[in-house]
Amino acid sequence: MTTATSILGTTLLERIGNTPLVRLDELTKNLPGIQILGKAEWANPGGSVKDRAASGNTGIAYAMLGAALHFPVTLCMPSNVSPERKKYLAAYGAQIVWTDPAQGSDGAIRKARELIAAHPQQYFYADQYSNDQNWLAHFHTTAPEIWSQTDHQITHFVAGLGTSGTFMGTTRRLRELNPEIRCISMQPDSAFNGLEGLKHMATAIVPRIYDPTLADENIPMETEKAYAMCLRLARQSGLLVGVSAGAAVATCLQIAEREHAAGREAVIVTILCDSAEKYMSERFWTEAP
Repeated sequence: MTTATSILGTTLLERIGNTPLVRLDELTKNLPGIQILGKAEWANPGGSVKDRAASGNTGIAYAMLGAALHFPVTLCMPSNVSPERKKYLAAYGAQIVWTDPAQGSDGAIRKARELIAAHPQQYFYADQYSNDQNWLAHFHTTAPEIWSQTDHQITHFVAGLGTSGTFMGTTRRLRELNPEIRCISMQPDSAFNGLEGLKHMATAIVPRIYDPTLADENIPMETEKAYAMCLRLARQSGLLVGVSAGAAVATCLQIAEREHAAGREAVIVTILCDSAEKYMSERFWTEAP
């Protein structure tokens, strides 16, 4: 006889992926024939797209999985990450090595490399910036989900560049499904920016998995525009998203306006990496619209 505990409920890992697409109709109400859709990655159990690769928020995904699967996790992170992020990591019980905030994620990468070089028997270095499993997670899950959820109607895919895994993997699979889909990457417009989790590739340690030739177009995004979009989505659509998601949606709107001006219809899909819950201490939320 099968017991109830063997057939009811899901495991933590089984909850990763199959996130919904959110229609951002408020943004396109004056752009007939254009749709902008956002993949609501905060529906993952760790609250972000990084759960998919577990390969910014990847640290939280590691900490969550470490707690669930009972292995110790040591993370290297800039000390200026948001207070909310620090509380998440403490709650999961991860050990944190804080690095110089002025060096951003590159400083954390260097520290992680130092630790693995000094203690090769103590650590497994996942190295999300060089690990092909990062982009393969999106090749096998994110892209097929988008393809199915849009009923194969997607015309444009937009994603920000951090480790670059989301863009690389999703783009490669979408290109196999329909070579006509335009895939556009987005990154901060300067080395010093407020787009946490994203890399300005010209001045950063470039991830080994990043292929700059893959994108049809790369769009630089200003921090202020990302903040403004976060506020707009909150106040006009009731949608609270993180800063990188705001940057991605701002990029989508730029593309949408361009396609509309050219008389073309479009179904533009982007990744809403996480919700705003890890960024509510940011001052821009209380600014006037």
